[in-house]
Amino acid sequence: MKPWIKKTLAGVFGATIVLGGLTACAGGHRHGEMGPEKIAEIRGKVVNRVSSKLDLNDAQKLKLNALADTLQAQRAAFKGKTPDPRAELQAIVAGATFDRARAQALMEEKTRAVQTASPEVIAAMADFYDSLNPAQQQKVRDMMDRRGRHGGGWMSHG
Repeated sequence: MKPWIKKTLAGVFGATIVLGGLTACAGGHRHGEMGPEKIAEIRGKVVNRVSSKLDLNDAQKLKLNALADTLQAQRAAFKGKTPDPRAELQAIVAGATFDRARAQALMEEKTRAVQTASPEVIAAMADFYDSLNPAQQQKVRDMMDRRGRHGGGWMSHG
């Protein structure tokens, strides 16, 4: 694989890891949807933590916030109109046989949502990663490496 492709992929996946907690927390939880205030609170904490870990300047913080906005929009598009995704999956296995047609339709819907939003997500991730200086980029790569070996990362280390 060409070095520039490796660097691009490292940046994309690094940013995904960095902000994965944001989209996971922002979407909802077992007891229902979180309101906009709670989402904003969690997002603020995550963005502040990432900003602190990477020692971001104001311009980089703007790019990080743009990335967070893009990831939240992608998550909303991925979720789609399904009020309860868990119930949708349970319906696929509710009968005596696996509902292949329903599973395929669900997969196609989710794939379309990801494909539609991918250019914006990649652009936002690239803008953020490319705004980092080499030391900050190395921190992202180090966090990815630690996360891969230990299951922890940006969100679990204090």
